[in-house]
Amino acid sequence: MSDVPRHVSVEWLHEHLADPTVRVLDGTVHLSPGDDGPRIEPGRASYEQEHVPGAVFVDQVSALSDPEGEAPFAAVGPDRFAAVVGELGVGDEHRVVVYDSVNGIWATRLWWQFGLEGFDRVSVLDGGLDAWRVAGFETTSGTETYPPTTFTARRRPDRIRSTQDVEAAVDDPDVLLVNALDRGLFAQGHIPGSVNVPFDELVGPDGRMRPIEELRELLASVGALDPGKRPVTYCGGGIAATAVALTLMDLGRDDVAVYDGSMNAWTADPGRPLER
Repeated sequence: MSDVPRHVSVEWLHEHLADPTVRVLDGTVHLSPGDDGPRIEPGRASYEQEHVPGAVFVDQVSALSDPEGEAPFAAVGPDRFAAVVGELGVGDEHRVVVYDSVNGIWATRLWWQFGLEGFDRVSVLDGGLDAWRVAGFETTSGTETYPPTTFTARRRPDRIRSTQDVEAAVDDPDVLLVNALDRGLFAQGHIPGSVNVPFDELVGPDGRMRPIEELRELLASVGALDPGKRPVTYCGGGIAATAVALTLMDLGRDDVAVYDGSMNAWTADPGRPLER
């Protein structure tokens, strides 16, 4: 395992922006209400308006989501991921910092996809672009690039679960399903046997991660730190689930998987059970 921390502060990034081995990626995606469900829009326009100096934009909607997957946002395969991030200028030798300008879960999604492909030299910017601004650090506009390079993907199949896997896990006492949606949505319907750790309770009012001991208490309270159970996190579309997966890894779990299709895939078949 890498000794690179899973979070870095805005102060750390500010000090290391000139480091030629550091690559900064803005993975912002905007979700807004629409007549036919949520409207999903890559954050390229907001990136071009304002971003951390030196950051490049990665389109997680079109470039890193598999349109033939079992649900929207399905992770692309290793070859596609390697091609996309290599073209963005991320190579095996680089140290990557990811962030977004919304609620942090798009940064953790990008962090998770790097880890899924065997790359651990990646950190989430704690607090994202908001924390960068609050610290008084300057932002820039326009588009930036790094020279393309080669990235090697080494898929870790133990970090991802399919609907078929989760159907089997419902009756497996050794697996704990962890729902990352807010408590109201959890109450409306969840996969049987799930516990609830809302992603927005992992951060404080400033958007930065809560103290590690507070997070330990929260995760322990639902049994997610029980060494006899393997955690599988999920949410609506596999995005917020990655924030809980990251927190569990921060607390020492190296056996966390994400149900990539999450509720979008689970509810596609009305015959699958839901608890309310």
